[in-house]
Amino acid sequence: MRKRSLLIAALPVIALLCGALVWAALRSEPEPPWVAQLQGKILRLDQRTPGDLGVYIKHLGDGGELDYQAGRHWYLASAVKVPVAIATLQRVDEGVWPLDQRLALRNEDKVDGSGGLAWQDSGSEYDLKTLLEEMLQRSDSTAADMLINRVGEDELNRRIASSMADQGFGRITSLLRVRHELYRELHPDAANLSNRDVIQLASAPLGRERVRALARTLDVDPSELRADSLEQAYQRYYARRLNAATLRAYGGMLEKLARGRLLSRANTDLLLDLMGLDEYHAYRLEAGLGKDVPFAQKTGTQFERACHMGIIDPKSEQAIVIAACVEDAGQEQAAQTLEMLGSLVSDTLLR
Repeated sequence: MRKRSLLIAALPVIALLCGALVWAALRSEPEPPWVAQLQGKILRLDQRTPGDLGVYIKHLGDGGELDYQAGRHWYLASAVKVPVAIATLQRVDEGVWPLDQRLALRNEDKVDGSGGLAWQDSGSEYDLKTLLEEMLQRSDSTAADMLINRVGEDELNRRIASSMADQGFGRITSLLRVRHELYRELHPDAANLSNRDVIQLASAPLGRERVRALARTLDVDPSELRADSLEQAYQRYYARRLNAATLRAYGGMLEKLARGRLLSRANTDLLLDLMGLDEYHAYRLEAGLGKDVPFAQKTGTQFERACHMGIIDPKSEQAIVIAACVEDAGQEQAAQTLEMLGSLVSDTLLR
């Protein structure tokens, strides 16, 4: 009986290894040895750490690809800001906007989250380059919504589908709509929350206090809410695949960026710089890779979701694309898992 239990427990592992073998068989060229080596290490890492791990890696030099649960959708959180930046800079490349084009901050642009633009006076003006910097380096959600509203949500998604990724992305929305859609899982009237309402709600701690604050803001009885908890609302929201993508699709977008297929050389270099190519923060993947490894990157964090996407040595012919997410783990736990993943990548591919 014990052997049968062990066999059942091993089935997910066997399935993952079989999937890797099938993928290798479909490749026209032999798989580089590092793929199988790193695949096994990642499998063991996932087994001993909280939550679920997904990883996509592609070495642009030898063509090797690693797919560990990278074919399903993962919630991106602030990692959506990279395609927003690409769409914005594509419009600059097309001559529609100059990089010094100034946008005025409106009340309807303001949203809670990282950064400080939400607290600035409406009517304050910022050029596109400044907004890109605020969005990517300080993960300012108000800056992101100013750019999304400028590009247009439909146009953003059209560009993602037509040039960045053929398939694999769910619909990307404004950051304000993220809040609306989440709170709508609790009550339909949340769709009418103002920007000010959303920002004020964010001051209530996650959990029961946030749920009670929402009921007060909507002036409804807590018994009218459609979810038992904020956690349940998040799970329902995540299941809709908004602002989500497969890691293979996201990695493919990063590969196109590194190969200069999405932007002009000048704007490719600008975006890589804004993604912290010459900086080191000792956080998540970056902490494991080490301070001497050039890494253009973007993180994403939301309730029990954490991602880290980037390109190692992006200006080299030996660039390495990596897209990784952890779900159903706390932020500190996820950060530790991603740091350990970075160390595995460094030990296997960079030494």
